[in-house]
Amino acid sequence: MCFAIQAAISLVVGFRLRKTVSDKMVLRSYWKCRLKSSCFPAPRWIRPGLAALFWFCVTQLVCGAGALEEAKFVIHKDAEFDMTYNDTVTSENQTIYAFNHTISRNKTEGVRVTVDVLQQYLESPILFVIRQKQAVMSFQVPLILRGLYQRKYPYKHVGRTLCQPPTRAASETQYFFVDVSTLSSQQTNYQLRVSRVESFTLQTDKKFSFTASPSQPQFFKYVFPDGVDTVIVKVNSDVNFPCSVMSVQDIQCPVYDLDNNVAFIGMYQTMTKKGAITVQRKDFPSNSFYVVVVVKTEDEACGGPLRFYPLQPDKLIDAGNRTKDINVVVSPAINSEKYVIGMLFCLGIFLSFYVLTLLVSCVENKRMKRREMFPNPPDMSPAETASLLGKNGDGKAPASPYEYGSFADNGSTLSSEAITDSATSTDNNYGYLGQEPFKRRPFLNHLHHLAIHIERSLDSVARSRQESLSSVEEDDYDTLEDIDSDKNIVRTKKYLCVSDLARKDKRILSKKYQIYFWNIATIAVFYALPVIQLVITYQTVVNVTGNQDICYYNFLCAHPLGALSAFNNILSNLGYVMLGLLFLLIVLKRDVTHNRAMIRNDLNALECGIPKHFGVYYAMGTALMMEGLLSACYHVCPNYTNFQFDTSFMYMIAGLCMLKLYQKRHPDINASAYTAYACLAAVIFFSVLGVVFGRGNMAFWIVFSVIHILATLLLSTQLYYMGRWRLDAGVMRRIVYVIYTDCIRQCSGPMYIDRMVLLVMGNIVNWSLAAYGLIERPSDFASYLLAIAICNLLLYFAFYIIMKLRSGERIKCLPLVCILFTAVVWGFALYFFFQGLSTWQKTPAESREHNRDCILLSFFDDHDIWHFLSSIAMFGSFLVLLTMDDDLDTVQRDKIYVF
Repeated sequence: MCFAIQAAISLVVGFRLRKTVSDKMVLRSYWKCRLKSSCFPAPRWIRPGLAALFWFCVTQLVCGAGALEEAKFVIHKDAEFDMTYNDTVTSENQTIYAFNHTISRNKTEGVRVTVDVLQQYLESPILFVIRQKQAVMSFQVPLILRGLYQRKYPYKHVGRTLCQPPTRAASETQYFFVDVSTLSSQQTNYQLRVSRVESFTLQTDKKFSFTASPSQPQFFKYVFPDGVDTVIVKVNSDVNFPCSVMSVQDIQCPVYDLDNNVAFIGMYQTMTKKGAITVQRKDFPSNSFYVVVVVKTEDEACGGPLRFYPLQPDKLIDAGNRTKDINVVVSPAINSEKYVIGMLFCLGIFLSFYVLTLLVSCVENKRMKRREMFPNPPDMSPAETASLLGKNGDGKAPASPYEYGSFADNGSTLSSEAITDSATSTDNNYGYLGQEPFKRRPFLNHLHHLAIHIERSLDSVARSRQESLSSVEEDDYDTLEDIDSDKNIVRTKKYLCVSDLARKDKRILSKKYQIYFWNIATIAVFYALPVIQLVITYQTVVNVTGNQDICYYNFLCAHPLGALSAFNNILSNLGYVMLGLLFLLIVLKRDVTHNRAMIRNDLNALECGIPKHFGVYYAMGTALMMEGLLSACYHVCPNYTNFQFDTSFMYMIAGLCMLKLYQKRHPDINASAYTAYACLAAVIFFSVLGVVFGRGNMAFWIVFSVIHILATLLLSTQLYYMGRWRLDAGVMRRIVYVIYTDCIRQCSGPMYIDRMVLLVMGNIVNWSLAAYGLIERPSDFASYLLAIAICNLLLYFAFYIIMKLRSGERIKCLPLVCILFTAVVWGFALYFFFQGLSTWQKTPAESREHNRDCILLSFFDDHDIWHFLSSIAMFGSFLVLLTMDDDLDTVQRDKIYVF
């Protein structure tokens, strides 16, 4: 309207001026008269011009008055702390509350603003703006917080703590203002209260309790005391829900303390009953930080129930009572001395095994030198050997151990010529020795038996030396028709000896089994490098985003070092690497000793004992070292996506141990490295599928159970028939024929009873595990698969020990001690393993409910002790496999049974 009045007046004035054109001349004459100090009467046009100017001023005043009428009515109030203000607000008025308080550099007091809206239904929300010296906070009431699927939850009771700007002066008075406004035309009642938070600064080792809700978050300040560089912030509650978030943020404004922005800066984690964050001074330049606790609007992040999907997205949902009582305590973490003690303890434990191994090796060397001075002939009992060496044909003790023939090759074997001559001369003198025939004949029989074996072994060595290593291949030996038919005859005998399954060239088999080591070394390199790269990325993401829900640590005993969040869980894996290396050194020593014996043509090395092939042992030691490395990589950031890193080489170790047990008495028919690693790759493939698709997927479990049972049946058939069967189109016809002839036509028992007992027990165990998986469908598929491998390994190992004792063989002192020691250590190790300090099968918040404090040197937790004991137990198990058949080193292979 004002603009219209101004426009009308302008048109009238313009028309008047255009109408009086001659007024310009009058105006010029007027100014000339003025300069000559002569005055003329005022012209006629001046009066309408002044009138126009007057009306212009009037219109401006009118418009200004209208503008003042349209503006809000602003009310200024000098407010005080700890007083409740009950006021109303509309779109026509605005209230500003002015507060002032004195802050001190040495004392920090929090200021909390609490707002309540009393009306049930509001046309528009009330806006509260809090203006401080260096910060501005604004929020509306009702406060709308969003949940999953854009669900909206209104809160009419809101409480916020103001950010405290830093001050350099010893004491300073600061002002802040609370502006209250709304766009609602209706009067809205509200209550405003501003109060001081006396216990705003947390004290070390003192528990502080408070209550929080989604619309009333809480945060408190903590200042690092002198001499403390690392602290642990522990937050506890007596109830699981409502789900909450704890955060550690730097001292800066604004403080992100709502569910929708708490993850913007700092470190944070969800929690139900427990939460803990380790904080280092170096990450906070101000030597202080805020501890922020926010209650979430929904519980899905903590494993709680999922609400219904909103049919009307814009409809507000009543969240109900979501207040939570919380306790917080800040405790100093361990200092650098604890780190040093923990590392020295870890090194000391495993270095002691090196020292113990060195002592045992020295004792064994002394015994070997003594044995070389008094060698036992093969296939003789110690009593017969003592009788042989204790008396000669005259019933007198020999003058020296060399009386019955010259010792060649460092005294380890007898000269065949000397023994043959002695035997011949003795046979020719039987008539002369007829007066004492019974005293001389046992001795001569032993010498004759020994001479025959030595000549046979020397002939075989001479023949083998004439062949070229590069020209002899395993396939060349197997493709001959007569040898193939011989295999069918030999391997289907009812009672087999090791000599029947150790007919292939030893050098070719050694090359075959060395491939185990080179393949696993190649696999380790190609597997470990991407794993290391990935876990470094994981740790970087955790450090940059501050999201501690990514990794499933035991947060109550997670000691950081550098960029690593849980150094103690990584350090405890050192045992796998050190003991794996020690096992490789032990195997290397045995390998070198055996090769030297072969070069000397030692009869025991050539014809006696279990055939020595060390390739699988090297692969086992390498797998143990890689298990330590990959377990350490997994514990950089443990979660369900990289749990495969921790289990892959466990499958390898279990598979290699079973292969080595089978190889001991089946060296010619053991699986090649390519077949073995292909099968292990299939196991790892199913492990990945199970982790990704196995949770609650019935179709996957049906397919896996069928494959598990079929694989068990095929392996059982392969072991029972020693590989002498074919999987082709006629296999079903042959199965029906066997069932008809052996079960229907005549009821005959199995030909290989021992093997049948093992395979029946194995099938019972595996079918039971398959049924359990199909019924229960465990969420931790990787551990379920590992349990299958371990159960089969233990079953086969127990069968091997029982059959060894049943065959009249004995277990020497060293392997017996290893068996007992390993069994005890495995028992304690499994106890600590099942403590379950964390689990990625649940949400991160639920996993933290299982967290516990350190129990060893204030540095290691239960899982670290599992690492210590399991590495020792695995090392002991390897030693058992390496030494359990040492009692057969002087027994001819044609007298060692196969089972």
